[in-house]
Amino acid sequence: MSIVTLRLPEVKRETGTRPGKCPHCKGTIMQRWGKVKKPVRDPRMRNVSACRYHCCHCRRTFRHYPEGVDRADQTLRLRKLAALCWMLGLSYRGIATVFEAFGVTISHTSAWRDAQEMAQALKHSNRWKSVRVMGLDGAYVRGMGKTNPVLIAVDLGIGKPIEIGYVNERDPQAVRKWLEPIVKRLGVTVIVTDDLKAFQTVAEQLGLEHQVCQFHVRRWVGRGLKQLRETVPKEYLWVVEEVKQLIDELPPDGSRRLFELWKAVKVRRKGWETLAPVDQLRNLLIRLSENWDRYCTFYWQNQVPWTNNGSEQVIGRMKIRSKTVRGYKSEQGMLNGLMLAGSGIW
Repeated sequence: MSIVTLRLPEVKRETGTRPGKCPHCKGTIMQRWGKVKKPVRDPRMRNVSACRYHCCHCRRTFRHYPEGVDRADQTLRLRKLAALCWMLGLSYRGIATVFEAFGVTISHTSAWRDAQEMAQALKHSNRWKSVRVMGLDGAYVRGMGKTNPVLIAVDLGIGKPIEIGYVNERDPQAVRKWLEPIVKRLGVTVIVTDDLKAFQTVAEQLGLEHQVCQFHVRRWVGRGLKQLRETVPKEYLWVVEEVKQLIDELPPDGSRRLFELWKAVKVRRKGWETLAPVDQLRNLLIRLSENWDRYCTFYWQNQVPWTNNGSEQVIGRMKIRSKTVRGYKSEQGMLNGLMLAGSGIW
């Protein structure tokens, strides 16, 4: 039997430490200025003790809260639990109903704010982290009365989304404009994508190593080879079989061998005639030869997967959750919802 353990923030009734500095002027000399009871919404406690301090530098007072408590009525534990409940499939009204069964009353709007807050916290935690290998993939999500293209950047080391943009993956200029600051900020050196031409163009422009997902490569090459087996002359069937073997084994020197095969296959097209099967085979050979390094980047780049399954899994979680909501109402709400759903249990 599988057991899922949710790690929620700890909430304490009293604080056992003094603040390190004043939140207003950053001063370090403060006087204790009393103690107050703060009502909180939490399944385990109804109030906590907060200490007040007086800053000797700016003469202002402030509260120092126990761990897991801030100015909000809800504890951090309850807010994170609300976001987790939404991610697991509950509606905002459903979250309010579940909490009411445990003696905690919140509105569905409060549950929505909790989810938005947690999504923003995830984005903030990802903003300056170091990511060397990043997966990129596009998706289409229903919201605001239409289907919206989004582009998802995933840290393939931990399988979590880093950034989500309202970007069409087929537009190289839009992809570069969105991706360039992310690459510079996080120190990305390798991207893993499908075989879309826009990603290849952007990788070259930004000077990034590029690993093309082998699942996509083998899918389109397999379809092409299946068609060529039925149409090319019999004297070239051995070429088709050798191409299949090269794709299966991915030898480092495959580019050279494919170029030799390309030279061995004679041109059959004349003028503006329809592209003959032999010419289709030549086009396939030269395309594979020119892009072979992109199919084998994992040979010389450590910890680079040869597929983009990590990104696909994140997008799968996003799509599953998108089907159970009644459509996102705003662009920001959509991006926050996708970030929560794609992050999984955290």
